[in-house]
Amino acid sequence: MFTGIVESTARIVKIMPEGENLHFTLTCAFTAELKIDQSLAHNGVCLTVVNIQGNEYTVTAIAETLQKTTLKHWRVGDAVNLERCLRLGDRLDGHWVQGHVDTIASCLSIEEEAGSWRYVFALQDTALLVGKGSVTIDGVSLTVVSVGDKNFSVAIIPYTKKNTNFVSIQAGQCVNIEFDVLGKYIATYLKNKN
Repeated sequence: MFTGIVESTARIVKIMPEGENLHFTLTCAFTAELKIDQSLAHNGVCLTVVNIQGNEYTVTAIAETLQKTTLKHWRVGDAVNLERCLRLGDRLDGHWVQGHVDTIASCLSIEEEAGSWRYVFALQDTALLVGKGSVTIDGVSLTVVSVGDKNFSVAIIPYTKKNTNFVSIQAGQCVNIEFDVLGKYIATYLKNKN
């Protein structure tokens, strides 16, 4: 379980294919604190640490993960939003995030707005989004500003832009989306009830 509050960014230093899997080797500011079998959210995708060598660690993405997320587009040198799992007793600053990406969205536009930025994303199905509700984009807990028929927008403060991969997101780029877990449960309940 995560909160969507990005702790740091990691840098991809190596990508190794094995069958249908990809092994990603990364480095971050707290590699020395990591443990084998620990879960970390990478751009919102929960991945398990499988190896640690010096200041680098490795995680593995299976075919299912590669098909449903943006990980298949990762390249050596990319910056990845990173969050360690929530500890019981910690403050919940974002919202409940599982690290299970629901879909991918494409950035339509970025507009500067006198001290913040509005990002608009194309999304085929916006039914699970609510204005002023929560959404996770590349692992960042954000508030939905507006919801359209096939798009939605969020506003980014300068701190978030500077300290996450939002600093490098461009129009046309794809991002991982995780909808609010409560909304998903309610939608499933209502669907099964009918």
